[in-house]
Amino acid sequence: MRTFPVADPGDPDIRSAGRYLTWLAVRSRRTILMGILWASVWMVAQALMPAAVGRAIDAIEARDEQGLFAWSGALLGIAILIGFTGIMRHRNAVANFLDGAFRTIQLVTRHASRLGAALQRRIASGEVVGVGTSDVDAIGSTLDITARGCASVVTLAVVAVVLLNMSVPLGLLVLIGVPLLMGLVSLLLRPLHRRQNAYRELQTGLADRAVDIASGLRVLRGIGGERTFGARYRRESQQLRTAGVRTARVESLLEAAQFLVPGFFVAFGTWLAARFALDGRLTIGQMVSFYGYAAFLTVPLSTITEFADRVVRGHVAARRVTRVLALEPGVTDTADPVAWPPPGDLVDRCSGLMVRPGVLLGIACEDPQDAPALADRLGRYEEADVLYADVPLADLALADVRARILVGHHDAGLFSGPLRRELTPGDGGTGDLATAVEVACAKDVIDALDNGLDTEIAARGREFSGGQVQRLRLVRALMADPQTLVLIEPTSAVDAHTEARVAARLAAHRRGRTTVVATTSPLVLDTMDEVAYVEDGKVMAVGPHRELLATEPRYAALVTRVDEDDRDDRDDEGNRGNRGNRGDEGEEDA
Repeated sequence: MRTFPVADPGDPDIRSAGRYLTWLAVRSRRTILMGILWASVWMVAQALMPAAVGRAIDAIEARDEQGLFAWSGALLGIAILIGFTGIMRHRNAVANFLDGAFRTIQLVTRHASRLGAALQRRIASGEVVGVGTSDVDAIGSTLDITARGCASVVTLAVVAVVLLNMSVPLGLLVLIGVPLLMGLVSLLLRPLHRRQNAYRELQTGLADRAVDIASGLRVLRGIGGERTFGARYRRESQQLRTAGVRTARVESLLEAAQFLVPGFFVAFGTWLAARFALDGRLTIGQMVSFYGYAAFLTVPLSTITEFADRVVRGHVAARRVTRVLALEPGVTDTADPVAWPPPGDLVDRCSGLMVRPGVLLGIACEDPQDAPALADRLGRYEEADVLYADVPLADLALADVRARILVGHHDAGLFSGPLRRELTPGDGGTGDLATAVEVACAKDVIDALDNGLDTEIAARGREFSGGQVQRLRLVRALMADPQTLVLIEPTSAVDAHTEARVAARLAAHRRGRTTVVATTSPLVLDTMDEVAYVEDGKVMAVGPHRELLATEPRYAALVTRVDEDDRDDRDDEGNRGNRGNRGDEGEEDA
């Protein structure tokens, strides 16, 4: 696929819809200018056809055989010219469409990659989906119509000059009537623009709703919310349908105007030319020529109306694109990043958490939302007061942080394609795939596939269960083999026996390497070197899991799921439950 150079997404020149369309036009200026040239020749050649036909008729009336042959030859030459220039015009128009569409896709995709995890927090998924499905077509169509739109203006000027030479009143009819008719049609553009904006907003919201429902369908079925969300989707889809009908009403009026307005022009012009022919001010050939011109003018007039419609659509679409491009990354590199320091403590001053090098650290958060927030700070996905070996994490190069600190979110997605490629990081990683699969207890998942690791999987791993996807995510994280691995609830969707095996194998595999696991599972926490209990975003206690069970009531209540009224008995029950849950299988698999 052809690639195109793109500007920096932060360039202020492309942060408004008009500037963005201009930016695209400038970068496609060669094909746009060639398209305008070929389209102008193509349309002007069509405009010369009525004149040649009129001259041929006059030659017949004057019994001028030589003139008839000459004008017949001219008609053949014009027809050949129209065919050739039509091909070239269409080739450039298609190139303009593809340039606008693919440049937009590439720019938005690169900027989305630059935003990273901040994208989902800044904008709805439906907004990004809408850019890739409908907005790119509207923007491409805007560049596509530029050739025919400009050629229509040139052709109208040529026709006006020809008619002025034929008859001043007829020439003035074109010069005055056409702008007046176009002004009347333009009155429809403002309400169309407004309704298209409203329709696009509803379309984005509905797409976002569909994404949420599709990604959480299993959960919705589990809690009985499928019918409620289905009814909400139907209600919103009906609102979108109503908005679409309202938009279509204005669009239908605009489509009708593309034929009705030129039709009035043709009817009045033909009547006027017939009167002039009866008065002797026009020859029969000139009258036929004017009728041909009046009929031909429907093409440039309707094209100009179409041009206005597509520009409005393109402006609405470009506004959506620039909304995405205006988003700033959550973190950026400093002007002069410092070199990566020797291994040291990773300290989050906001919560008081300290991650010592080579330690398996469990984090039990009383509020589930604290876990991803803490992980994002440790991985520098947001600006925070975090130190690594007494050096502010913000002073280190972002690429170095990404290479050495990996945050494995519990909802990280899987892309479509071969499973082997999905489980292997872009740079190949340093881990062993067979070992990673064994540690994550994912061998049964791969063995169940027809082609094993070479099986093509769907986006987000829709063919897998929640527990299977979770184990595959763990395989991918282990394959990266980072210096510091941060995992968020890596076993929340698997059964107790599988969880015990994963916890034991993970601890053995990462022993001696810095690993942080945010979880409230006692099976996982019991394999950690130490555990930090976090409440209200602050570290309240640190120590081995069993020691915290005995000395920290709030921690024991959290990980053993004991109610407030039963806290007097929770210590013994928690420890027995913890040993029972782990079972012999977890110990043997360690």
